[in-house]
Amino acid sequence: MGMAIFDKIKSSVDTILELGNMPSPRPELKEYNESNVKNMYIIGDLAGAPVIKMAMEQGFNVIQHISSLPDAKSNLADVYDVIIIGAGASGLNAALEATESGLSHLVLEKGKMANTIENFPEKKWVYAEPDTLPPKGKLWLDGAQKEDLIQRWQQIVEDNGLDVRIDEGVDAISKSANGDFEVKSVKSTYKAKRVILAIGQRGNPRKLGVTGEDLTSVYHRLYSPRHYHDENIVVVGGGNSAIEAALTLSEQNKVVLSYRGDQFSRIFKDNERKLNEATESGRIQTILNSNVKEFKDGSYTLESTASDGTTSSEDLPYDHAFVLVGAELPLKFLRSAGIRMENEWNGNFWSAMGVTALLLVFLALYGPDARMQNLAVLPKWLAGIASIATIGGLVVMGVKGNRYAWLGFSFFVCYGIYGCKMGYGSEFWPFRGWGYGLLSFFGRPWTFWYTVLYTVLMTVFGIKAMKRWGIDKKDKFQIARYISLISFQWFFFFILPEFLFQWAVEYQWIGTGLSADPTFTGQPWRAYGIVYAWPLFFYTFFFDPHTIWVIWGVVLTFLLIPILAFFHGKRYCSWICGCGGLAETLGDRWRHLAPKGVNAVKWEKMNKYVLIAAFVITGAMLLKDVFSFLQEPAKTSVTVYKILVDVWLVGILPVTLYPFLGGKVWCRYWCPLAKLMGIYSNATRGKFKITANDKCIGCSECTRNCQVGINVMDFALKQNVLSNQTTSCIGCGICVSACPMDVLKFGDPEEKSSEAAASACCGGGNC
Repeated sequence: MGMAIFDKIKSSVDTILELGNMPSPRPELKEYNESNVKNMYIIGDLAGAPVIKMAMEQGFNVIQHISSLPDAKSNLADVYDVIIIGAGASGLNAALEATESGLSHLVLEKGKMANTIENFPEKKWVYAEPDTLPPKGKLWLDGAQKEDLIQRWQQIVEDNGLDVRIDEGVDAISKSANGDFEVKSVKSTYKAKRVILAIGQRGNPRKLGVTGEDLTSVYHRLYSPRHYHDENIVVVGGGNSAIEAALTLSEQNKVVLSYRGDQFSRIFKDNERKLNEATESGRIQTILNSNVKEFKDGSYTLESTASDGTTSSEDLPYDHAFVLVGAELPLKFLRSAGIRMENEWNGNFWSAMGVTALLLVFLALYGPDARMQNLAVLPKWLAGIASIATIGGLVVMGVKGNRYAWLGFSFFVCYGIYGCKMGYGSEFWPFRGWGYGLLSFFGRPWTFWYTVLYTVLMTVFGIKAMKRWGIDKKDKFQIARYISLISFQWFFFFILPEFLFQWAVEYQWIGTGLSADPTFTGQPWRAYGIVYAWPLFFYTFFFDPHTIWVIWGVVLTFLLIPILAFFHGKRYCSWICGCGGLAETLGDRWRHLAPKGVNAVKWEKMNKYVLIAAFVITGAMLLKDVFSFLQEPAKTSVTVYKILVDVWLVGILPVTLYPFLGGKVWCRYWCPLAKLMGIYSNATRGKFKITANDKCIGCSECTRNCQVGINVMDFALKQNVLSNQTTSCIGCGICVSACPMDVLKFGDPEEKSSEAAASACCGGGNC
């Protein structure tokens, strides 16, 4: 019984922590596309390069990085400088750059060269999207039919003398004692100083797992659709590959399209239009809510579910079947090589939590708490050493792969930072009576140094995020946004309240009247209310505010914020707010871990309850002098709100969860101002919106990088408008910047041909 409860707790925690996972996991990558295995790099579709040109760029860049290292060469005749696994766009471009850099190399490919493009239907046009990104490296890329492109690439391989060994798949990769890699293929074993994986995601077609699927009449790829004439053909699948195959085959055959879902939710709008036309004309018979149960010679068994829930089964004739239900990620191979996937929760949960709890106990024994000192378990000096050792233990556990230990460490850091900020004597256990003083130095209190730390973190990581999304992508919008966030933090949330306010009073810049008014001068902390609107700045209207602050609070909250929300939605969160600013800067590296899915969206209603609480408590505080019975409840509720919302929900919990659930936990789930702006925008049917053209390739980059977990790709594929009437979008524009096909934009869409979308990808998404 007891163990079952513990298992249930851990299961619930894991369920929450895994909400950031995408349908197809990616390897955990560091700078320069290096995996967690030192000197093993991953490029191409598997590393988030969904289009050919971007895959080529990754291949070029990783070799540029390797060649710049002092130990780039092995200097041993039997050890390659680099072995490249995969001869697609990224792998070939890497090999060409390795030749240019003088690195000895070998390319191993389990299928044909450029296997993904080779599997495109015959005469398919391959586009060199995106147009704004110039190709890097020596591999040629321009708009061409697939046959012409492959011929050009084969010629380049020959002209440059690349050692590309096709039909030689890799079975295993391991490290020898000296740190070199041993790469075992189906034909031989090779040694290399470094390994680059360019294997893509589509090497292993997903199967139905039904009887007869291995018959010679059943295929998992469509090579030459126009070779089939006057046949009964069944196509299984609901993605763009299946739809396009069915459409092409229906030109000369009778086609049945079977899909297990009740609608095609992930296909291009143009494909949807063509499929509807083909279905109406009778060229394709579309059967939704259906599953193939068995393939036999000349017939297959199809089970389908009617709208009333009844299930029926029938045998239908077929000459050929095409099962096009996506591909399996080579997880077994990747894990055998020691590669970790993103957001994998390894390690013992309870040991990590136990060590974290033990750390807090040691700190309590170290502190002045008389109750703990009376226990006399450890002398104070030994408790201090034990605390430091326990912190080190958490770090060691994390380095060894226990991700729960990093969660415990993150909690300890944030709990200490925010728990000590409560003020001397009001700190959270176990810091009460000593934490605030410990972190106060050079004659300044911890609240000041907390603001300094906050500002420094936003600046350092803001510059990094600006480089990632603005400078590297030449995106002026993102450059301006990050400059805005950093500037607001420096001026309005640091210089103004900590220095400028005092100087304005001292030198009477605000006039002699205000400078001499103790109600105004005695509350410099209210300067935060110049930008932070109620109820984010919860204390705007009570605790004896000067009339100026009350008037400005009303204007800001009930006039300026609604106007801003009407024109710009919730962009306040991503351009101005310091809370959102820390999430957009420090939290940027983990934005892909934002909770996704139906349940994650449902939880967004929590900020409605925080907003209601803010309204009720503020009302009680304003009326407590009129109705005496409100005196105690009002004061108590403010204290509870301060601890629960201002400390736990604003600081400790969301910042603890930055590395695990992305940066926008507070903004998305608990911030009452974010909810209020959403209400304003929704009620006024504001002008803010993001729209899409018809070029979406379904690569999921937009969804992956959304800090508030919106399924942006679903809007893009269907070309639906994304706004605050339908989502919690904060207008950061990262989805626009991350899209490799220039699909998304603020405002009305631009119509562009979807033909480019169908052939620009390098094998990912729904292509």
